[in-house]
Amino acid sequence: MATIDLTGSDFEQTVTDNEIVLVDFWASWCGPCRQFAPTYTEASEKHEEIVFGKVDTEAEQQLAAAASVRSIPTVMAFKNGHLVYNEAGALPPQALDSLIDQIKELDVEKAIRESSQAE
Repeated sequence: MATIDLTGSDFEQTVTDNEIVLVDFWASWCGPCRQFAPTYTEASEKHEEIVFGKVDTEAEQQLAAAASVRSIPTVMAFKNGHLVYNEAGALPPQALDSLIDQIKELDVEKAIRESSQAE
């Protein structure tokens, strides 16, 4: 599956309706964003079972602010509607592949239970 553009009107539904969603917050003027784009697109073609969304922070300033994006590129990952990863910075291909593998294996419900028990 290729990447899809996400907006404020479809972001939440995309995150909640799909098991795994990766989101790249970017801008056209951002050099590291442009460098990361081919890596992100290649990963989207390798992992067709995952939704790879892109948010143009210039066009979607309210969404970027609501997501507390302070630096771009920022990659967020959601599993079963829960934010499980949120980091600024372009990832090299191996790191992105490793992140995807970790998210696939993550038992998010178990992690939530363990987190709530620790509080």
